[in-house]
Amino acid sequence: MKHFMLATILAGAMALPAYAADYTVMAPAAPGGGWDQTARSLQTVLQQEKISKRVQVMNVPGAGGTIGIAQFASQQKGNPNALMVGGYVMVGAILTNKSPVTLKDVTPIARLTGEYESIVVPASSDIKTVADLVAKLKENPGAVSWGGGSAGGTDHITVGLIAKAAGVDPTKINYIAFSGGGESLAAILGGQVTAGIASYGELESQIKAGTLRLLAVSSEKRIDGIDAPTLKESGLDVVIQNWRMVAAAPGITPEQKAAIVADFDKLDKSKGWQDTLKTKGWQDTYLTGPAFEEQLAKDIASTETILKDIGLVK
Repeated sequence: MKHFMLATILAGAMALPAYAADYTVMAPAAPGGGWDQTARSLQTVLQQEKISKRVQVMNVPGAGGTIGIAQFASQQKGNPNALMVGGYVMVGAILTNKSPVTLKDVTPIARLTGEYESIVVPASSDIKTVADLVAKLKENPGAVSWGGGSAGGTDHITVGLIAKAAGVDPTKINYIAFSGGGESLAAILGGQVTAGIASYGELESQIKAGTLRLLAVSSEKRIDGIDAPTLKESGLDVVIQNWRMVAAAPGITPEQKAAIVADFDKLDKSKGWQDTLKTKGWQDTYLTGPAFEEQLAKDIASTETILKDIGLVK
């Protein structure tokens, strides 16, 4: 009887879902932006797909993620349950802010998504096309204000590349940086800036509602389901994709890192995550291991070159 009861208990235990560790995911930005959306999507899917039983999200905004990464690196060392969302924006912010803490001070796990930039104006604007915007930019670069994310981030870099492609001195652009997608969106909708720039997913609901006019996207080719030309079609040779990643704490063991990578391998293959990518309009750019680390090193080097071109890094 005892053997039967023990076997029954063990069988019941084996039938339960095998949850991995609980996670706390830091979004190093204010609520509403791309990193926050990514962190909360991870929270939902990791739990729904039973990869993790409990996932919490915390926001630490400021300075393009450099405040968050500094806190994460110092406070979470050796903690295998701590994760942080980051991305291309952080690469630029680390360089422009001369941050003493860099992506070398955390443990990169995976590149998750890619998303193209969108250039928008309020629906009431007299600017109807990219050509209209470029005409104003050429006439007086400083009179055209751009609202976007952190200084040195993907939005800022894209504006610099647009100016350069239009034959305008990129150091003359009037870029206004906001710490979160919500603040930036409010400024664009309120007409406090001439034009706005952000990843498409951050602006999609307002574009579809008709309160923002989408002028162009930064993809190589037109994107299915998005009614807008590319910057290249509009006469500007600019293609850029904002990517997002997840990192673990510094000082974790190789075994702990492997376990986290395994969880994200499951996440990327899951129906819940693939559905989220479609809903958000995010491209699946999943990459792990040495290939991701090599790509990260290349992106850091190329970003430094671009930031020097637009006068943000000497």
